[in-house]
Amino acid sequence: MNFELYSFLLWIPGILFALTIHEFSHGYAALKLGDPTAQTRGRLTLNPLSHLDPLGTIMLLVAHFGWAKPVPVNPLNFQNPRRDMTLVSIAGPASNIVCAIIFGLILRLLTLSHLQVPNILVMIIFFAIQINLILAIFNMIPIPPLDGSKILFGLVPSISEESFAKFEKAGPMIIIMIIMLGSISNLHLLHFLIRPFVNLMNQLILGPQTLFNLYSILNP
Repeated sequence: MNFELYSFLLWIPGILFALTIHEFSHGYAALKLGDPTAQTRGRLTLNPLSHLDPLGTIMLLVAHFGWAKPVPVNPLNFQNPRRDMTLVSIAGPASNIVCAIIFGLILRLLTLSHLQVPNILVMIIFFAIQINLILAIFNMIPIPPLDGSKILFGLVPSISEESFAKFEKAGPMIIIMIIMLGSISNLHLLHFLIRPFVNLMNQLILGPQTLFNLYSILNP
C-alpha cells in the first residue's frame, strides 16, 4: 500500500468523528433551547451514518472541505428564534475546536512521553485534529449552508429573512463552484483562507516540539 493511500485511509476515522460530533452538537444545543426536532427525527445520535451527506463527504475526502447532512431545526420552537439559531449554529464549530484541543493534549502527552506509541495511532489522532480544525473554520465561512451564514444572519439585524432565504438557495452551488474552480485553476481560495487559521491553531494546540516530532513521522 503506498503512503498516499495509507494516509487517506487514516483520515476516515477523524472525518466520521468530526462530522458526527458537529451535527450532534447542533441538535443537542437546539434541544436545550427548546427545539426537539433533531431528537424526534433520530438525528440526536452519535451514529455517523445518520449524519453523512453523500456530496459533502465526497468533497471532504477529495478536497478536505465538506459538510454533513444538516440537522433539522425548527426556529419556531425557540423563545428568541434569531438569537437561539445563532447559538445552535455556533455549537457545531465550537464542538470541533474543543475536540481538536482534547486530541491535541492527548497527542502532546503521547509524543513527548517515552512510551512506544504506534505511528499509526499518532497519525490517526493528528489527522483527527486537522479535520476538526478544518471543519470548524470552513463552517464559519458565511455562505449557506455553512454555519457562518446563520451566525451572520443572527448578528446582523439588517439582513431580512427574505434576503437570507434567496442567498440560502444559491449557497451550496457557490461553494461547489469555488472548490471546482480551485481544482481547475490551481488557485485554491478556500485553502488560502483556511490554512493560516489551521496553522495558527496547530501551533497553539500542539506546540513547536510536538509538531517537529510529528513531521518526522508524517514524512518518512
